[in-house]
Amino acid sequence: MAIMITDECINCGACEPECPNTAIYEGGVEWTWGGGTELDEVDFGDGTIVSGKAPQAPVSDEFYYIVADKCTECMGFHEEPQCAAVCPVDCCVPDPDHVEEEETLLAKKAWLHAEA
Repeated sequence: MAIMITDECINCGACEPECPNTAIYEGGVEWTWGGGTELDEVDFGDGTIVSGKAPQAPVSDEFYYIVADKCTECMGFHEEPQCAAVCPVDCCVPDPDHVEEEETLLAKKAWLHAEA
């Protein structure tokens, strides 16, 4: 499952530089698919194709947030999610709305970073 940041976040920013997928953003900041990944564009399979550089709406305006579709729980990089490891208030927790198996997370990592 992806990790999420709860509203207990103190906006310290410790988590953001730790994410190997650049899936963590400051509240109110737009995000991109390509930021921190190898994605030039994203094909959603329904005819919709989005540039990797196209700005996306922030998930939260108040707190740091994690883009679930870019979060791999650090699988393939680290043994545990690094955001949770460095969070001083333990607000980086598993997201029950985005449950994924290890195989799915590793496939997502490969997709994000254009691995064969």
